[in-house]
Amino acid sequence: MKNRFYVKALGMAALVGVGMLLGGCKSAPELTKDQALQLIQAKYDATAPVGAAVVVSEQGMISGATGKLWDRVKVYPNKYWADFKLTDTGKKAVKLANGGDTIEWRPSGITDKSFTVTVTTVAANHLKAKELGDVTDATVVGADKAKAVKFTEAVDLTGVPQLVQDIAHNPGNELSQKRTAEFTLVNGAWTLHSID
Repeated sequence: MKNRFYVKALGMAALVGVGMLLGGCKSAPELTKDQALQLIQAKYDATAPVGAAVVVSEQGMISGATGKLWDRVKVYPNKYWADFKLTDTGKKAVKLANGGDTIEWRPSGITDKSFTVTVTTVAANHLKAKELGDVTDATVVGADKAKAVKFTEAVDLTGVPQLVQDIAHNPGNELSQKRTAEFTLVNGAWTLHSID
């Protein structure tokens, strides 16, 4: 009789112990694509907005001159070097890296079609996250639980004049790139750990 009592008591204690163990091992909450997108975009929105870098090729220089973003003010004796001054319209649309208002067009020769200059849009925006892939398990050093998602990071051209947007879509410009975001579980909630 005593043995049966001890067996029952041990059985009850084991059940209580297993229940406590399982109760303490809560599973991680799900991280959905929408939640991941919100966390990534919140990071981008918290960063200061910046102008977009636009690579201007020969085709872009012609478009900009035709559209009155800049005027040719000097042609050099070799006939393929030139200086282009930003117009008032151009100054409202783009900035030059040197802070000046003159684009120095200096290709290596008359047949050089690869020469470019880079301007920055005056309109400043935040990067945008889009086209998220599936959320997968990941490994992050120091974290018990981690997730990762691949996505597209895109330049936002809101407020940029259409002519500059058109130039930005010419070959040589990178308006988006593939990135990976990693998330870790902190105090029961998913947080953005890094963007690579």
